[in-house]
Amino acid sequence: MSLAVLASAAPGFSRWCCAFGDTREGAEQEGAEGRPARYAPQFFSLSEYRTVEVLTELILPSMEGSGAKEAGVAEFIDFWVKNDPPLQEQFRRGLEWLDRAGGNGRPFIELSPAEQQKILDRLAYRRYQRPEEKTGQLFFRLMRQYTVMGFYTTEIGLKSLDYPGLKFYPTSPGCPHPDNPEHVGL
Repeated sequence: MSLAVLASAAPGFSRWCCAFGDTREGAEQEGAEGRPARYAPQFFSLSEYRTVEVLTELILPSMEGSGAKEAGVAEFIDFWVKNDPPLQEQFRRGLEWLDRAGGNGRPFIELSPAEQQKILDRLAYRRYQRPEEKTGQLFFRLMRQYTVMGFYTTEIGLKSLDYPGLKFYPTSPGCPHPDNPEHVGL
């Protein structure tokens, strides 16, 4: 979590921002206007970045304006992978594998939503998994892990959990167990 807070101070994010605030000096006054209109990938090529965007949207789709796309999870993943060299090879190899998985020489993002879902089902669900697709399975597990981590470090993600740390309490709510001040059995 502390790394996410430090990451939010890095320039260039257009949507992703750690829920615990932008730590850059003067960020409070700057607001959303100080963010670029469009994110420029730091590690991935444009086509790789677009694939990462599509994957994060498929993993955490928008529901009532709150999904991976709105939270800028692809930006978080790009930043994280750029700054973690051991991850770089895993992501590159996984994205290459994914682009070959559809066959017919069409990259993953050019496949229909049904074709994309069929590939992801083969990677995510044991009953559909194929032994020869281990690279894809490992990559999809990694992609889900970073998608969830990126989403739940944002205000959008924490609000979806009704995280109490984002609420303002004018007075202390006090202990919810007044009849059990020793908290026996809790």
